[in-house]
Amino acid sequence: MTLQITEEQISKWPPDAQAVVRFLLAKIAELEKRLEQFEGPKTPQNSSLPPSSQHPHAARPTRHKSKRKRGGQPGHRKYDRALIPTSDCDETKTLKPTACRRCGTRLSGSDPAPLRHQVWELPEIRPLVTEYQRHRLTCPCCSETTCAALPSGVPTGQSGPRLVAFSGLLMAYFRQSKRRTALFLEDLLGQPCCPALTVKMQHQVSQALAEPYRELNDALADQPQVFMDESPTKEGPARAWLWTAVAPTFAVFAICLSRAATAIGQLLGDGFTGTINCDRAKMDWHVGRLQWCWAHLQRDIQALIEHPDSPCETIGTRSDEAGHRDV
Repeated sequence: MTLQITEEQISKWPPDAQAVVRFLLAKIAELEKRLEQFEGPKTPQNSSLPPSSQHPHAARPTRHKSKRKRGGQPGHRKYDRALIPTSDCDETKTLKPTACRRCGTRLSGSDPAPLRHQVWELPEIRPLVTEYQRHRLTCPCCSETTCAALPSGVPTGQSGPRLVAFSGLLMAYFRQSKRRTALFLEDLLGQPCCPALTVKMQHQVSQALAEPYRELNDALADQPQVFMDESPTKEGPARAWLWTAVAPTFAVFAICLSRAATAIGQLLGDGFTGTINCDRAKMDWHVGRLQWCWAHLQRDIQALIEHPDSPCETIGTRSDEAGHRDV
């Protein structure tokens, strides 16, 4: 909580009240400065400050160092890409040696269990263009002209459904800008495109996903546990917040113009009776059951480790060691 009392407001009060308020404000500022010096600087590792507030090359506090060596641990399971069945390969090439590698004698026959080596490669990427020639014919009886209609499922625009879906995937999931999406389609896929066309395709994807989105949003009310958080963003020129609700099998994102608890009600519904995993923000408290985020608790422990007071530092160190033993 921050006191927002301006000098203009103070000047409207009686002289005695002005003196008391100025004294209290000065005292609060002095105490806050002393408290800040006592607690030490706040970083994203020991507070709720966003990671972007710290320079990427800033020195970070020393944390508990694991005794494990870098890399794979003894006895760990080896992960190899499994070979697919030979029948599923697009092409199979049989390779046989023609002569002995020692004496040069001519070789013949077949190996019943040859060494299998599979190479994955991308096909030549080129767009598939289908031209529909719609004939317009004139009636010999009344001279009315009739044009052939497009088959069912053929879009009226020049972008097919898979191209539209792929463009939406680039812009939404892979977070590419409209311009970069257009460059990717044109330079790598040979698909003529411009930023304006990507905007049009994005709107088409949004319309197609409107009903599935509503179904997932409604399903949040029946979830036993939901992880929730919000992040500042913009909706046009206005300030907004991107809310995230993560259920065990799906996630729902929503842009709201408010950070208040009403946004949680819009996402979860009034009948939600499950548990919310959150970062202890005050708007989450209107929900009955809460579970604190472990990442934030870990930052609190780190703040105790860096605390100049010895008992606090001891509690933080022991909590950190206990957490590593549990892991």
